Amino acid sequence: MILAWSIDADFLVCRMPELEPPFRPREKLLELQRHFQNVHKHTYLKGRYDAVTSVGIPLALAASSLFLIASGVLDAQGRGVYNMSNGIGKKE
Repeated sequence: MILAWSIDADFLVCRMPELEPPFRPREKLLELQRHFQNVHKHTYLKGRYDAVTSVGIPLALAASSLFLIASGVLDAQGRGVYNMSNGIGKKE
């Protein structure tokens, strides 16, 4: 697409060529819009992969954090986040 620039009355004006075809047909956009407006879920869970990013990733992060903390408390060799933060098992 080539843009034509001109100066009219102290304004820089961009004159676009004839309208280009849209990326998606209007009917398809309206169909998708109707679909998402009729889904009765929270806004952040409407998309296809939104449940993974909004629910799965925070749960995995919480589980891994709890595992690291618990492994430090239960581990006899003094490894883990809890022991490191409290200086347990630190070599002199």
